[in-house]
Amino acid sequence: MPKKIRCQWVNDDPLYINYHDKEWGVPVKDDRKMFEFLILETFQAGLSWYTILKKRENFREAFDSFNYNKIARYGESKKQELLQNTSIIRNRLKIEAAINNAQRFMEVQKECGSFCNYLWEFVNHKPVRNQWKRMKDVPSKTELSDKISKDLKKRGFKFVGSTTIYAHMQACGMVNDHTTDCFRYSELA
Repeated sequence: MPKKIRCQWVNDDPLYINYHDKEWGVPVKDDRKMFEFLILETFQAGLSWYTILKKRENFREAFDSFNYNKIARYGESKKQELLQNTSIIRNRLKIEAAINNAQRFMEVQKECGSFCNYLWEFVNHKPVRNQWKRMKDVPSKTELSDKISKDLKKRGFKFVGSTTIYAHMQACGMVNDHTTDCFRYSELA
């Protein structure tokens, strides 16, 4: 049986392979899952996604399974608990951003019916299908991620720069950025 061709960024770790093969680029239409990716992407800023992926279950446990209703109500004692938790990224600004972003997330839900509806509106509720042949062709941000980032910042979200938002769009399937030789490219078409 021939070996599957994957995007070049995937290493040999089964965790990473599974993430690439089953999750990355699959359209997310569930607010809880969308929030999880948003929180993980904000913690990833300045770090590798692989680092975050290896700590994902630790984040899930520390942040109440990414329940934005609970996270929005975190007080000082919970912040201190998170700052002492060595199994996650202990960055005060990112922890505070997670709490803030949970609050902003719920505001967007009230305004738009769901956060997914708000975000998917930027791509007319249909994934953008790029046709990158090599990883070096894939941009780290686009005019669209600039636009979404600007709108999120205007709404009070933190750690949502254009590069972070583009990575979020890729992870959540708003764009299909699997390279054209990757077996997942056509599966997600």
